[in-house]
Amino acid sequence: MAGFVQIVQFTTSNFDEMQKLADQWREQTEGKRSTSRVTTSRDRDNPNQYFIIAEFASYEDAMRNNDLPETQAFSGEMQKLGDGPPTFHNLDVERVEER
Repeated sequence: MAGFVQIVQFTTSNFDEMQKLADQWREQTEGKRSTSRVTTSRDRDNPNQYFIIAEFASYEDAMRNNDLPETQAFSGEMQKLGDGPPTFHNLDVERVEER
């Protein structure tokens, strides 16, 4: 296995506020978080739908990151800004190809 990816799918009309919240989380978790990369994407066909793709070295690293008090607080605040509950996809990486 080559890692773990969590995809969070959500809709919001408060994207700018969510990004400020994400920036605060990054500051608060500096040196603690275990994400190796986070990509935030917007659906071209549904402009209020977004996807956060968080990459981790392992499932265990993702769970440690999830258990941070800052992550728990961020998740709660993020849900308040959403237009509905988020959907989580937890994926074990089986193969990665790069250029």
